[in-house]
Amino acid sequence: MNYLTNALDLILGVVFSALVTLFVLRVLAEACRADFHNPVCQFIYRFTNPVLRPLRKVLPTVRRINTAALLVVLVLECLKWLIRAAMAGMMPSPLGLVVVGIADALDFFLLTWIVLVFAWSLLSMFAPDRYHPMVRLVSSLAEPLVRPLRGRMTLGGLDFSPTVVLLGLVLARILVVGPIRDLGLRWFLGG
Repeated sequence: MNYLTNALDLILGVVFSALVTLFVLRVLAEACRADFHNPVCQFIYRFTNPVLRPLRKVLPTVRRINTAALLVVLVLECLKWLIRAAMAGMMPSPLGLVVVGIADALDFFLLTWIVLVFAWSLLSMFAPDRYHPMVRLVSSLAEPLVRPLRGRMTLGGLDFSPTVVLLGLVLARILVVGPIRDLGLRWFLGG
């Protein structure tokens, strides 16, 4: 790749990551029943509603999972890979494109949860304002993952449940997403 292509790839990655982050947070906020009146949630809902409103007529929410937002995340990830392939002068196989898109979408969800649980555990050490909108959102999204282990992983007065959750999320990225992405890339490249 030349310098211009590298720069375009960087910009492409940043733009698509920002868009995917909003829709992933929308899925997680609805699934975890985050406070709708939180200003951060209001921003996420306001930004994603124009895209999701027409889709939700066709794709209903299933058990608090916004399937329309999941579809948008998958389409954005596939579109990112399609644009990268076009920049490289390639035509990927459709099946490989979808599998790589699924792998990247799953990886993005896991990475988002890693960041949220890490931020939540870091915030708990500093006793921030519990009513700050960002603190409330991070708590409402990270708490459901840590809650089942809370109090069971205590050693010497320290709760290691966030560490165990983070380890599980990182292992899921390695053992689940890695093989799916490798398979998708093989099909993507036509091999």
